[in-house]
Amino acid sequence: MRATEDLTEREIEWGTTMRGHDVDGIEHAHVDTHVEVASGAPLDRAVREQIEDETMRLGATRSHGAGARLIEEAPDRTRTCFERDRDRILHATAFRRLAGKTQVFVFPDDHQRTRLTHALEVAQVARSVSRALGLNVPLTEAIALGHDCGHGPGGHSSEDALSPYLDGGFDHAVWGADVTLKPLNLCVETLDGIRNHSWSRPAPATPEAEVVSWADRIAYVCHDFEDAATSGVVRGDQLPEEVLEFCGSSRRAQLAGFIGSMLDATDRSGRIGMTSDGAASLAAFRSFNYQQIYLRPESREQARRVVSVLQALVEHLTADPSRLPPRLVTDNSDAGVRHAAVAWVAGMTDRYAMHAAQEWLGFTTDALPRGIDVA
Repeated sequence: MRATEDLTEREIEWGTTMRGHDVDGIEHAHVDTHVEVASGAPLDRAVREQIEDETMRLGATRSHGAGARLIEEAPDRTRTCFERDRDRILHATAFRRLAGKTQVFVFPDDHQRTRLTHALEVAQVARSVSRALGLNVPLTEAIALGHDCGHGPGGHSSEDALSPYLDGGFDHAVWGADVTLKPLNLCVETLDGIRNHSWSRPAPATPEAEVVSWADRIAYVCHDFEDAATSGVVRGDQLPEEVLEFCGSSRRAQLAGFIGSMLDATDRSGRIGMTSDGAASLAAFRSFNYQQIYLRPESREQARRVVSVLQALVEHLTADPSRLPPRLVTDNSDAGVRHAAVAWVAGMTDRYAMHAAQEWLGFTTDALPRGIDVA
């Protein structure tokens, strides 16, 4: 243990706050704490569920009577079942790894989105809509935060890379719900929303999940364009006229326009959706992004390199399963080993996958997607 005279002033200051400050047998974080709240027992889960039931609109998903899990668990003292799901996702390794996975730009710079920041922005948009509509906000947040946890490294290119190794292909939404997040023992409503958030999937079972489906598209269309504009790939004045007329060229105005369109449509129809002018603008915006950002030659070349790396890794691990973590190999058949190889590769961050390709397979820098930190 270091002598006191060797400590810096800041180290001494930190050391004095190990336990806080005692006042009449209660520890406080600050020596001058003065704020007060009424004493009394905390609101338990049953009381909070009753308040939730009284304040949410007809059709919203109630926590009371919901929340079935694959493995039955005793309820929490204060949190609803969907609050527990949200918290479990926030603390999950798969969620943290999204910080190292591509949104649009492989190996993004300090200002570009990652899968993690995308999930947070989806949650913000979905929460705004869900709260305004009187829906179950914690369920909405849980689905939004977990919706992309099944993504592999390198963005949607990982789906092309990993699909040949699985019966039925690799769909990040289904994989996320059924494989990646399975150990969290989430509620069926949360898993349904994650599994079916993509528009190509069947409609989800709850209005909260429908909100996330729209919020996902709103968020990525707007922030992918902003990242591309900041990087010099596109300009604001290139957007289609119907987009500029509906919501302008700034992310703030675009989000406000699309969220407002959802609220107006749901008010008029009683179903989660978007007004026709808003939906037309969003579709034109998404089409513009596809042509000018996602499918530009550089993006397609990056995608080709991602597919090459990920498939080489799966082939290598399938041929030499001794490299696989034992926890992933629950079935020693050929199909079981392939599934385990896909599971490990799908869970990798961009950099881990590219470094593994270098170290295990001898990939050269020229064969990797641009941007990777290599030796």
